[in-house]
Amino acid sequence: MTGTLLVQAQDIVKRRLCGNSLPVQLFSNLQSAETDIYNLLKRTVEYAESNSLLIIGPKSCGKSTLIKKVVSRVKKNENATKNLLVVNLNGYMQTDDRIALDEITRQLQLENTIGDKVFGSFAETLSFLLQALRTGSNESQPILFLLEEFDLFAQHKNQTLLYNLFDIAQAGLTPLAVIGVTCRIDVMELLEKRVKSRFSHRQIFICNTWTFKEYVGAFKDCLQIKVEEKKKKAKWKIFLAKWNKNIDMLSEDLTVLEILEKQFLISQGLSGLQKLLMYPVWLLSNQHPLITPADIEESAKSLFADSKANILHGVSVLELCLIISMNHLMIIHDNQPFNFHMVYNEFLKFSQKKSHILHNYSKAVVLKAFEHLIELELLKTRDHSGIGISKIQKEYQPMVLLVENSQLLEAIGKYPGCPTDVKQWAQSSIV
Repeated sequence: MTGTLLVQAQDIVKRRLCGNSLPVQLFSNLQSAETDIYNLLKRTVEYAESNSLLIIGPKSCGKSTLIKKVVSRVKKNENATKNLLVVNLNGYMQTDDRIALDEITRQLQLENTIGDKVFGSFAETLSFLLQALRTGSNESQPILFLLEEFDLFAQHKNQTLLYNLFDIAQAGLTPLAVIGVTCRIDVMELLEKRVKSRFSHRQIFICNTWTFKEYVGAFKDCLQIKVEEKKKKAKWKIFLAKWNKNIDMLSEDLTVLEILEKQFLISQGLSGLQKLLMYPVWLLSNQHPLITPADIEESAKSLFADSKANILHGVSVLELCLIISMNHLMIIHDNQPFNFHMVYNEFLKFSQKKSHILHNYSKAVVLKAFEHLIELELLKTRDHSGIGISKIQKEYQPMVLLVENSQLLEAIGKYPGCPTDVKQWAQSSIV
């Protein structure tokens, strides 16, 4: 029986961490914005009033989470005579207006309605889709168009999608709410004059001003489960009491608090916290029914892992020596660009004088290792001359190293079987 209850608890928390349901609390400073957005959507649903709105704020400040909460509230409104349809579009995925139109058709489930019909323009197609949602009377289903990464839609040719959505909303013939979400504060400057003239110019600016105490509260909200979320059976109540008590203990554990503080300093957004908690929740089983500090610590190790340091663990000794050579050149020349010949000469000085391991590498082999480091994106080209990188021989192209001293020393410390003289060379500032 306990196994079944654990599966139910896991399912609730997993859906919450995947963004399919919301934690109990939102950012405390978003209450005013929540009220404004709710009233706007409420008028669209109850009074068939069309509106447009831009929500602007930095990454991970709660913009999308806020909208999800408002939409959930609107759908539960007893005065709403019709259900609100939500069309989610993302500028990273719907890269042109044709793809966006296909996605609108799919989400509104109107593929069969369109069939083999041929339309003369984008506006005609969109108008037909909205007309198809009308009931037997002149009433239409209220629709919310949510445009994530709104600024990327402004890069579409002629901004056709934005123009038609704002035009329909301004005309008021169909109950339509268009909400754009972006982190660009200059987004209005990207809009064409004809698009800007049809936009309502409603803008809400939000930011995340969470304190660490509130962040710990969000940690608890993400994991704790209210009794109301399942039938109030005695065994379920007992299980939840034990589950929620364990979460309270986790929120006071010094190891967990240290990890949460590190994540809080990296990103105060809810998405980072959700990623941190996903792995411990997936680990739960009949043999391991409660989340432990060790689970969160293991999750933090993988989440905070330095990707470049991990790449360095897999390079060859020759490639590691080339990176050390580049690091020395960056120190000697005050972070000025270098080229392959400079790196090769630095490498030769070490291999001929101090190492008996690296004598047998030809220049062609060293160049191949150098090119592999470029493929791994551990260094990149930099051109200040205006000539153009493509016109310079690859051995003379100016390069910069993308590896920090700390990352290099950490990689050498963990590198299996790294020669002693290579370690000493890396630790010396100038050879």
